[in-house]
Amino acid sequence: MARRTWPSIALWWVSPVKLAMLATAVIGASLLLTSPVHGLGDNGAFQRVLTNNGLFQLPGTQADYVTARFGFLQGYVEGRETGLSGVSSRHLFIQLAILLNKLIVSSTVFDIRCLGLVYLGLLVGAVGLLTRALTRTDQPKRSYGLAALIVLVLADTTVLLPFNSFYTMPLLVILSVTMVASLLLLGRAPEHRGRWISLYFVSAALLVTSQPQNALLTLSYLVMSLGSFVAFRHPAQRLGLLCGGVGLVACGVLMGLALTPQQRQVNRYQAFTHGVLQHAASDPSPTLKQRGIDPQFALMRGDDYFSADFTALDPASSAVATGLTKKMTFSWIFKYYATHFAQLQQLLNLAATHMLETRVTAVGNYPARSGHGPKAQVQGLTLVSAGLARFFPRRFAFDLLLVGTLLTLFGVGAYRDWQVRRSAGVVRLTLMTGCLLNFLLIPIVVLLRTGETNLVQNIYLAPISLELVGLVLIADLATQRFWCSPDQPVMAHA
Repeated sequence: MARRTWPSIALWWVSPVKLAMLATAVIGASLLLTSPVHGLGDNGAFQRVLTNNGLFQLPGTQADYVTARFGFLQGYVEGRETGLSGVSSRHLFIQLAILLNKLIVSSTVFDIRCLGLVYLGLLVGAVGLLTRALTRTDQPKRSYGLAALIVLVLADTTVLLPFNSFYTMPLLVILSVTMVASLLLLGRAPEHRGRWISLYFVSAALLVTSQPQNALLTLSYLVMSLGSFVAFRHPAQRLGLLCGGVGLVACGVLMGLALTPQQRQVNRYQAFTHGVLQHAASDPSPTLKQRGIDPQFALMRGDDYFSADFTALDPASSAVATGLTKKMTFSWIFKYYATHFAQLQQLLNLAATHMLETRVTAVGNYPARSGHGPKAQVQGLTLVSAGLARFFPRRFAFDLLLVGTLLTLFGVGAYRDWQVRRSAGVVRLTLMTGCLLNFLLIPIVVLLRTGETNLVQNIYLAPISLELVGLVLIADLATQRFWCSPDQPVMAHA
């Protein structure tokens, strides 16, 4: 029997995939499952989610601290949404956590760590898939280095903290990683192509249906899947891909219709007070009057719809609804910024300052009795998030230049793969195009829809998308797949 070298022994015992999964599980468990409970406090967004899942806030809850325990509602639940307004894939994972809680914790009190455990288990699996997709068994040293880098990025404290909360951010991370990994694996495991593309469309559908704001992301995920038409050559296979795309579009339409009238009113109000009125070069009253809006609404600059302080006008009043929010359509806002491009540019530069930020500082990370002050922040493993947030250039023009450069580089690799009839480079190009489209479009859509309100949370998927692109870029350079894919099979004939 041939003598094993140390890399082969290490690979046999703990492969890079297993190492990445184990490290993510250990880091996540130490942060999310130990006492005191770490997570994110409630900024007011939990109530709808809690009610729709039969939960309620226990007495003594404080907004600046993490809430670890919730009560179960009994009998008829007043305020639970039905129909399209109550549709969200997030409820599937919360219900799984509730079932787990009733099995191992309590049938009367819900512990938020059960939800954190569900999310952590899914993240560990997604990290394993991504590590498998980015590493090579014939390059063990580089593969272990890549596994460590993946853990640093995806087990970052700022990425894990939302897992102990009812925000959508954990699903955005887990499903995005799964989608990227599944498409990369299309070329690397041809015998399981059907499995990977199915996983992609299921993950994309779950992400789009997690909240109404994700409806427009359907465009990016359709772009990501275009390369699979090169990998799958048989007409029946391509028909399946077309059906997957149609299903994804249907999910996007469903979530667009799921937005309630009140949610539309809140979004339009905050797009006006935290967008149109923000950073105006002069008094906006004449412009508002010219565009059919009463100039008195200029007094509401910076107001929140749900404000604890005094506001000049009640946001929920019929006067505001009739005179402002019913007129503040998406086309009105779009036309306004088209004639005030300098103001839009200023808002985009503001978004660019948070483009690589994944830490939410508006709420706390500790429970009330932990001895920490209100809105105290956990530091932990934040090497990647802190470094990117500090050193990444803060101009939207740089973001455009970066996207153009990256697409050119990935385009060269796709062309060289195409010349030798390999599909991996083409799949990778469309995948990266979709990720970079998210990176650019999310801040624009958020500013048009809700202005600067909760900016870091609302554009959370943008930094995650760019980080995934960065991981793929570094891995391709390290494993010598960037300009071509020598370990990928050639395209089969139809």
